Amino acid sequence: MKTLFLSIALIVVSTLGFAQDSKGQTITVTIENAKNDNGKLLVSLNTKDTFMKGAGIQNAESKIKDGKATITFENVTPGDYAIMVLHDENENERMDFEDNGMPKESYGMSNNPRSYGPPIYEDAKFTLTKEDMKLSIRL
Repeated sequence: MKTLFLSIALIVVSTLGFAQDSKGQTITVTIENAKNDNGKLLVSLNTKDTFMKGAGIQNAESKIKDGKATITFENVTPGDYAIMVLHDENENERMDFEDNGMPKESYGMSNNPRSYGPPIYEDAKFTLTKEDMKLSIRL
């Protein structure tokens, strides 16, 4: 009986001693410069595999107040990511385009690159370390 109790105690202590905090990091994104407060902002956290291919690994939306909004992604594992933001003015859950192919609605990405063409992952990529991160994205 004494051996059983000691074995259980040893297992519990070993488990507690080697337990690691599995909580990931937090990314707080402030979106600025929306041209109006109509509609909502759709924000996606992407890996290279999900960038421009539908939903990201985490997705969020926010109403806009005074041209700004803040979104928080929690429990994010350190690594390389890119964030995309769409100002969905008509709330149809997708980007709308002019007849000539130009976007009707504003969008932005992490690192705030100015590109003349489709978004590129490498331009928007950032590395999340073991520290929480704050980003600002302009539309």
